[in-house]
Amino acid sequence: MFRKKQLKILVFSLMTAALLLSACVPTPAQTESAGKVVIGSKDFTEQFIVAEMYAQILENAGFTVERKLNLGGTPIAHEAIVNGEIDLYPEYTSTGLLTVLKLSPIQDAQEIYSTVKKGYEDQYGLTWLTPSPFNDTQALAMTKEVANQYGIQTYSDLSQKAPELILGGPAEFLEREDGIKGLQQAYGGFEFKETKQLGTGSLRYQALLDGQVDVVVAFGTDGAIKGNDLLLLVDDKVFYPIYNIAPVVREDTLEKYPQITALLDELAPLLTDDIMSGLNWQVDGPEKKEPADVARAFLLENNLVK
Repeated sequence: MFRKKQLKILVFSLMTAALLLSACVPTPAQTESAGKVVIGSKDFTEQFIVAEMYAQILENAGFTVERKLNLGGTPIAHEAIVNGEIDLYPEYTSTGLLTVLKLSPIQDAQEIYSTVKKGYEDQYGLTWLTPSPFNDTQALAMTKEVANQYGIQTYSDLSQKAPELILGGPAEFLEREDGIKGLQQAYGGFEFKETKQLGTGSLRYQALLDGQVDVVVAFGTDGAIKGNDLLLLVDDKVFYPIYNIAPVVREDTLEKYPQITALLDELAPLLTDDIMSGLNWQVDGPEKKEPADVARAFLLENNLVK
């Protein structure tokens, strides 16, 4: 009986000690935040996905993140970060060069990056982290079947074969200097058999798949490129500016939280044309997934979050 009583006391004591010990271990809610950052984005799918990646990577590292996504176009996002309403957002290098700094186009990707990085630091107290390799620039796309039929891989190839082909694109592409007129000056040729006015939405891709047109005006990371296994032609004379994406961050935010650089730089090399097009397609294609879910699945797959 005495031993039984001693055993009960011992068990009770161990249970009490365990409860006291667990009370001393901080729960996730009690864990001190690494800091708070506000992340913004512009108003389209690719921006939502990439901004969500930034947010989830920082949350995984212990930051409290406030999201201000879907702010609007470049002027609104830029004003928000300059005014301190957000700490960082994804931006494109040639957008920074042409739209914000209002400088002339540059053909070399590294020179574009160096120029915008210095310009933003000098003028705005902002800096650019490492850019991703994908290029969301204006582009031309074909089905692989038709491209192979005519032996087309590059803009130079297309410039010579254009008289046999039908082009589909927005009306302004036929008139703007960065459209047909500019391509004709840069490459020669580009005199199409016929041109059809198509909007910038999904109708142009459907027209391509249905054989109504042979070439469409596109953007380099459109989801439909990956979703429909289309061929992006190579702009072999680099007529169009290069639009690599990177986090633009307030310098005072980086002074407080310098670890942000290493955390987001780890993501940068993973976002290629093919990968980004596929991620966009998961949101814009028939699956209609949420950008946050697409971002999380990609980060988990690449061991960037737990």
